Amino acid sequence: MTTTSPLAGDALIPGAPLSWDRHADLPRRPIEVWPWLEQLGKGRAGWYLPRSVERFLPPRGRALHRVDPAYGGVRAGQRVPDYGPDGWFEAWLVDPPHTLVWWSERGDLRYSWALVLSPRDGGSHLQMRLRFSRRIGRRAPAVMEAGADLIDRTFLGLMVAGLRERLTER
Repeated sequence: MTTTSPLAGDALIPGAPLSWDRHADLPRRPIEVWPWLEQLGKGRAGWYLPRSVERFLPPRGRALHRVDPAYGGVRAGQRVPDYGPDGWFEAWLVDPPHTLVWWSERGDLRYSWALVLSPRDGGSHLQMRLRFSRRIGRRAPAVMEAGADLIDRTFLGLMVAGLRERLTER
């Protein structure tokens, strides 16, 4: 989906030829959701999945079901590992408890991932925006992008479902 309204982090990749927005409503206020977003990632709290999916993973592959203060306090310029050879994300904008923008590069592809929380009906609305510096795939980019969109939509749907579970597990 192409995005039109400006969002924090858009300046990292001005005029991005590919940009996807995802939205989710969460049952807790931004101040309660924020620590869960800060600790996301490889070598950190993991990528939240629902228990129904995690049960098929080995224990070391499962994400935390609690907030770990060791992963809090993300600051701009901090790098965290990501998957793939030498993968990383770097925090570009950190404005607790509302905005966390990560960016990374893989070869000639630069991308950003904005996570923006706003209050909604006693809980939170989470907007996630993924932006790319170029189209995906040199050959048949429309097919590659449709596949990548499906993977991203599926992964984020599972991540949000896992996050919702964690937010209500008190």
